[in-house]
Amino acid sequence: MKARDRLRIAMQKSGRLTEPALDLLNRCGLSFRQSRDKLFCFGEGEPVDLLLVRDDDIPSLIAQGVCDLGIVGRNVLSEFQLTTGRDAEPLSELRPLGFGRCRLSIAVPQELDYHEPRQLEGRRIATSYPGLLGEWLRTQGIDAGVVTLTGSVEIAPKLGTADAICDLVQSGGTLVANQLREADVLLESEAVLAGPLTLPVDERGDMLELLLKRLDGVIQVRESRLLLLQTSRHTLEAVTRLLPGGPQPTLLAVAGQPDQLMLQALCAGEVSWRQLEEIKKAGAREMFVLPVEKMLA
Repeated sequence: MKARDRLRIAMQKSGRLTEPALDLLNRCGLSFRQSRDKLFCFGEGEPVDLLLVRDDDIPSLIAQGVCDLGIVGRNVLSEFQLTTGRDAEPLSELRPLGFGRCRLSIAVPQELDYHEPRQLEGRRIATSYPGLLGEWLRTQGIDAGVVTLTGSVEIAPKLGTADAICDLVQSGGTLVANQLREADVLLESEAVLAGPLTLPVDERGDMLELLLKRLDGVIQVRESRLLLLQTSRHTLEAVTRLLPGGPQPTLLAVAGQPDQLMLQALCAGEVSWRQLEEIKKAGAREMFVLPVEKMLA
């Protein structure tokens, strides 16, 4: 098999997306052998290889055809789309992956009496995302200066180089440490699977389709729980009314107890103690909540 008959995925070499991305691919049945320079991972079971790079380089590697797919933050992908020329290969978000969640936000000094975006008029805003910030300012009708920095954006107001910042926020701890507070959210971000608008139609296309199906299965069960319980026929309606969202439950008769039923329900998301207690009050007993390892529809 020729080298480019293999699907190639670009992902962050080191950072907050690296371990969750590798775990997700492993759950999809993919295993890799890393090269000595730790920049390339050869797929051992399936024709899928990894290229380990800086996250900012991932969109351009896909656009240039060096890689077929990329696991990257939505913020990085969106910034690339806004700041590259029209001649660049357009990219698309194929799947949200559910990890690395954060938000791109405007933050202002804590002492500033800030109520609305219009107060940014004429001010300087430091950011590593000039494309996304510029687009947001245009939609808000605000004329503000964009100060582009590659790092340490949060200290710009202290240094006097900006009046506010536009940066990624997770917990907000870094903002508090620099006497800043979050004011407006520009973009809700998470890790996504990115690819070109035109997908390959050769062997790589077949593998890509298979990978997408596996990803859908892994993501669906990662957020699902299997609920098992027993209930009587006359309390069945009250119990099923309280079940968390999901497909219709499966009902099985209990041997030797014609009035009793075993109920099996796939629940979308966590099942809390409070939910279990309410279901028990409705007439359920012997309840079990189990993780779902794999699912193939």
